[in-house]
Amino acid sequence: MKNIDKLSLENAYRLFERGDIDKLAIGTTKGLQQIHDYLFKNLYPFSGKIRTQNIAKGGFRFANALYLKEALVKIEQMPENNFEEIIAKYIEMNIAHPFMEGNGRSMRIWLDMILKKRLSKVVNWQLVDKTRYMQAMERSPINDLELRVLLEVHLTTDINNREIIIKGIEQSYYFEGYKKEE
Repeated sequence: MKNIDKLSLENAYRLFERGDIDKLAIGTTKGLQQIHDYLFKNLYPFSGKIRTQNIAKGGFRFANALYLKEALVKIEQMPENNFEEIIAKYIEMNIAHPFMEGNGRSMRIWLDMILKKRLSKVVNWQLVDKTRYMQAMERSPINDLELRVLLEVHLTTDINNREIIIKGIEQSYYFEGYKKEE
């Protein structure tokens, strides 16, 4: 694991260990920025800042930076009344990809905080297969059914279980290609 990834992972643990996660604005762009800043403060000069450059990954172009702020306002206004609506909001935020780096790690925490607040559930990420998740995310802008089914079977009401939270954070970093050193 690169040093920056290790430090960011430690910040993610700290976010939950200190209870700072409970002080953030849930389901908002501001809340997502707060999570991103917490994970990457002093690691990236753009931590918590909405990107001003266009980015792409694997041939997919994320929201144009010129229209990103307007898109984020619309995403923030999306309803969060049930699992389907929450996943739709999560997918739209992923399409927006508001940061230069660290979107996935930040957004998975953001998703769990919305699920916790609205449904009293979180995703048990340690049970989610990386390949299936990545494929479902790639296809989600066209059809979100695959992602919804994949995540829904791994929802848990054990929302304050430290092991589920910590292992979930580690799995989230693994999704991005990082492995915790033994």
